[in-house]
Amino acid sequence: MKRTEIATLGEFGLIDHLTGDIRLVQKSSIKGVGDDAAILNHGEERTLVATDLLLEGIHFDLVYTPLRHLGYKAAVVNFSDIYAMNGTPRQITLSLGISKRFSVEDLESFYNGVKLACSIHGVDIVGGDTTSSLTGFTVSITCIGSAKEEDIVYRNGAKDTDLIYLSGDLGASYMGLQLLEREKAVFDGSSDFQPDFAGKEYLLERQLKPEARRDIVTLLKEQGILPTSMIDISDGLSSDLLHICKQSNTGCQLYEERLPIDYQTAMAAEMFNMNVTTVALNGGEDYELLFTVPLTSLEAMERVTGVRLVGHMTKPEHGCHLVTRDGQEMPLRAQGWEPIAGK
Repeated sequence: MKRTEIATLGEFGLIDHLTGDIRLVQKSSIKGVGDDAAILNHGEERTLVATDLLLEGIHFDLVYTPLRHLGYKAAVVNFSDIYAMNGTPRQITLSLGISKRFSVEDLESFYNGVKLACSIHGVDIVGGDTTSSLTGFTVSITCIGSAKEEDIVYRNGAKDTDLIYLSGDLGASYMGLQLLEREKAVFDGSSDFQPDFAGKEYLLERQLKPEARRDIVTLLKEQGILPTSMIDISDGLSSDLLHICKQSNTGCQLYEERLPIDYQTAMAAEMFNMNVTTVALNGGEDYELLFTVPLTSLEAMERVTGVRLVGHMTKPEHGCHLVTRDGQEMPLRAQGWEPIAGK
């Protein structure tokens, strides 16, 4: 396989090599890669900005994460933050820290993943930076989006009578990570090593190639439904729902029997001797949308596919609880991903 040393191109040659074929598709992208700053024009719309920093060994493991998948995921998780504000992602800037162990072809693969995600969501790459790194691969992406002021949805707008909805299903990404970590532990370094992933493809896809739920945002708009609060599930359902409750000054009742869990997730949890409800509540990296709507939207919500009613908000003095299948109320605790602690 061809390997081109990055030093043969230099910083600006590398940037030209990786970004030379980028064509801007957003009308608001006036100037992209190639100057001291990008120039954007969003007119009367509000600009939304989200950023993520991904570090090798903390957020991803290149032993089992293909660079193309990493590029796709790094872009998509930023788009998800913009969709969670009920906005539209428009542009990204992409900065990389790279060590000598990576070749030009490696970075091409990463960029191809980013470009694919941008192509699917209609997002422009308008700038960034590259630098050398002594600590492995580092990725920083900033996503710029837009929305009309009256359409923006925050975390602090939920009312104590609102209904709680969730898109997709929970826990699959976390179980995919457990499978990958298991196979890494038994990997002996041989070139003919074959990991055992038969029948678990969905779990791997959810971990390695998640999707941002633009479709749910579109469906809500088509039905004329403006959520009162919304967040994407990155740290875990329990942690992210508690974010909404804290910022909206509400309590909540979440029903265990209503949690959406895929069959493969349930089977994998049993195999690893894990409680599947705990996995669903705390796994993280699902990138599903968690949102609240008024009771008056109940009938309209029945026409929105791909979402499930999982609970309701309450007055703050009632606290935040998970109602178990046998009717017991258990305090809801934030036990999901903690980025500073790295666990």
